[in-house]
Amino acid sequence: MKIKRSYYIIIICIAFCFSGIWAFKKFNFNTAYTIGQPLDSLNGVKVYYNGGVDNVSERTLTKDNYNLGLKYQCVEFVKRYYYERFHHKMPDSYGHAKDFYDDELSDGAKNQKRDLIQYHNPSKSKPKVEDLIVLSGTIFNRFGHVAIISKVTDNEIEIIQQNPGPFGKSRETYLLKKEIGNWKIDNDRILGWLRK
Repeated sequence: MKIKRSYYIIIICIAFCFSGIWAFKKFNFNTAYTIGQPLDSLNGVKVYYNGGVDNVSERTLTKDNYNLGLKYQCVEFVKRYYYERFHHKMPDSYGHAKDFYDDELSDGAKNQKRDLIQYHNPSKSKPKVEDLIVLSGTIFNRFGHVAIISKVTDNEIEIIQQNPGPFGKSRETYLLKKEIGNWKIDNDRILGWLRK
């Protein structure tokens, strides 16, 4: 009888944890901002607040019907940035953040789906301002993450991002190291970067 009761308690605890994670990812718990509020910008392209990581309201399309992605998600920001800044349209306008990186390509090869040059982390090519950076998924965000590099020095990069979560910041920095002729951004989730 005690084993059965313990089993039910464990199941209830697991269900409670998963529902808490789901709510945290879905809803706006940071009442300091409203969904859609501009938070930051790079070269005149705005970053908007999204609330929970999984909050989705609608798809953003340009006047010529190019798909920028789901409103206020990270993908929507980087695609909107490249569209407004470079008039760049990706041949494959769909996909999750982590799908922007093709691990079958060699370092410095052209990513045909994105029409961008792709670099591995680490790479012989140093990251540059306005490169698109791709991060792998996590247990809490299986879709991955994309952002734009906003600053580069010899020992760190800064990124600007949309939808880092309800309490995340629009800017974040990572260490940059040069090891045996390769540049490495010191974060195991960073797959690589793409360049126009």
